[in-house]
Amino acid sequence: MAKPLLIFDSGIGGLSVLKPIRALMPAAPIVYVADNAGYPYGTKSEAEIAARVPALLGRLSERFDPELIVIACNTASTIALDHVRAALDLPIVGTVPAIKPAAALSKSRTIGVLGTNATVRQAYVDRLSAEFASDCTVIRHGSAELVDAAEAKLRGETPDPAIFARALDGLFSQTGGDRIDTIVLSCTHFPLVEEELAKTATRPIRFVDGSEGIARRTAWLTRAHVWPDIPSDSFAVFTRRAPEVEAYTVALRDFGLARIETL
Repeated sequence: MAKPLLIFDSGIGGLSVLKPIRALMPAAPIVYVADNAGYPYGTKSEAEIAARVPALLGRLSERFDPELIVIACNTASTIALDHVRAALDLPIVGTVPAIKPAAALSKSRTIGVLGTNATVRQAYVDRLSAEFASDCTVIRHGSAELVDAAEAKLRGETPDPAIFARALDGLFSQTGGDRIDTIVLSCTHFPLVEEELAKTATRPIRFVDGSEGIARRTAWLTRAHVWPDIPSDSFAVFTRRAPEVEAYTVALRDFGLARIETL
């Protein structure tokens, strides 16, 4: 039996990464893990994330024996990626804010970074900005409620439109925010509500995320692996039994995840 790709996030945000991975490797078996017992990551401390993520991924690695792990979460990656790589002897692909491509696209040389509170305050974002966007003004904003809105949408609910307006205003209302022409979606949840953000914006904005690059990196690292001729069993795993989990069933099936298990 082929070893699966394990895609990990605090919730359903990693589905935005799963989609391009599926496009490149349609037959690869996938175990998608949502750490709903630890959700949300974006409001937790660095110490909590650095302790929780490597330990949990160690348990998941023992249980599912994956070919590769994708940490499809900007918060977990910017805080715990090095810890995970030190602890596990298998390829680990992380997720970082797509500041480099955003800087390449921006005409106004002013870009927004929209992420969780934990992500936007990281020194990692400072380093990416200095290395790839040194000639740009980089404006950041953290939104926890936008993460919840994406989760609600995937449960079949209709999020309050004011959530998207507040998230964008958190960038546009800052000094220089009126010049933003490109926004980095620095949380994997946010591409799932990109359409709502675009409709809410009062001017044309280009939204950028790193999912395509993550998919290419995953395909490269597993290039020697022979996948089955037909799609293998793929499913979702939640780390806590909760009444709302079943509400994700339809959305998960749309992403090729046939069933839900609980860790």
